[in-house]
Amino acid sequence: MAFIIGNGKLFTRDSSMPYIEDGAVAVDGAKIVEAGACSELKEKYKGFEFIDAKGGIIMPAFINTHEHIYSAMARGLSIKGYNPQGFLDILDGQWWTIDRKLTLEQVKYSAMDTMISCIRNGVTTIFDHHASFGHIKDSLFTIADAAKELGVRACLCYEISDRDGMEKARESVMENAEFIRYALKDDTDMVAGMMGMHAQFTISDATMELAASQKPDGVGYHIHVAEGIEDLHDCLKKYGKRIVDRLMDWNILGEQTLLGHCIYINPHEMDLIHDTGTMVVHNPESNMGNACGCPPTMELVKRGILTGLGTDGYTHDMTESYKVANVLHKHHLCDANAAWGEVPKMLFENNAAIANRYFKTPLGVIRPGAAADVIVVDYDPPTHLDQNNLNSHILFGMTGHDVVTTVANGKVLMQDREVKVADTKEVMAKCRESSAQLWKSING
Repeated sequence: MAFIIGNGKLFTRDSSMPYIEDGAVAVDGAKIVEAGACSELKEKYKGFEFIDAKGGIIMPAFINTHEHIYSAMARGLSIKGYNPQGFLDILDGQWWTIDRKLTLEQVKYSAMDTMISCIRNGVTTIFDHHASFGHIKDSLFTIADAAKELGVRACLCYEISDRDGMEKARESVMENAEFIRYALKDDTDMVAGMMGMHAQFTISDATMELAASQKPDGVGYHIHVAEGIEDLHDCLKKYGKRIVDRLMDWNILGEQTLLGHCIYINPHEMDLIHDTGTMVVHNPESNMGNACGCPPTMELVKRGILTGLGTDGYTHDMTESYKVANVLHKHHLCDANAAWGEVPKMLFENNAAIANRYFKTPLGVIRPGAAADVIVVDYDPPTHLDQNNLNSHILFGMTGHDVVTTVANGKVLMQDREVKVADTKEVMAKCRESSAQLWKSING
């Protein structure tokens, strides 16, 4: 498909041409062929279809580097007897209770709901960390099928854990390994796989060894690290070392590995993360909602550790996470100057850098040869807007629901708030039907 998105304020995230007042993007197939003045591109590409941005903001689509599709059907759920007194109670009482009951069909509609919401919020690339101990085999393939149907780029993994016994831990390892091999053979540049792990406190040395032996070359791990203080205490008690040291000993760290959270890590562990080129993803709303604490994210960014921004399934709106991270670190550090530069760097630069360790085509930027992942935001600024203050306008003036058009890999997924790749009423009806079955299985 060949088209132009134009008649809007174009923000490219390309330093060589960051902003065009009346700009446009020309797309042919899966990639951007040119960005420039709207009148010039319309004249140059006369045969291209024209998508009118109607004076809105044209910018690269968002990337979410830590999602949890399996949590989709938790919205509104009340579990009998659930009264958490700490993070471990939250895990076992809510999230593990849900994932132990998930069927393959429920996994499918959790993915459909999540990805439709991503499209509506301008997110076209996700790194998902999946768990469905009620049905492990083929769960990643089911999610990948949903991503393919909806046109969302996805890097997937399954959450290895010993929490439900060694047989399910082995099945989890094999699901990861089989899916990674499938993804490595895929030539669409729209699907990737990692070796997923829950957290070290639920993973024995035997399972670590199995995962290492089954992981194909060329990929890394996606693992929760020190999300709760209990994880650190467990590692110190069982192994006499800190979490990142244990991961180092198992050769888990490296440029292809993504560590989620990293709340309770010390400077020595930061050095290990930095020196191995390991990636980190911060999930502010989830950390606050679970009362886990505030990670030293500003220090990680300052040290040059590639640190991205994710949602942990808490939301699918990256602008929402941007807002929360901004105020969280100001509040935590009692520093009104904190997070102004670090958080947008995480969202707009680092998320793209993380994604491009798994996807070949440049993401997060509008320039020739980059992936045609473009959104239009309906935003009429009340004050001056240019490349120097765009981030402040996003932070204080926009939400994900202001996105009106979403393009991924050159395919129009949503236009003028109408999702083009699914019958959303039908999908939501199936989601409600599936979630009702899940809730009944949990509460009886």
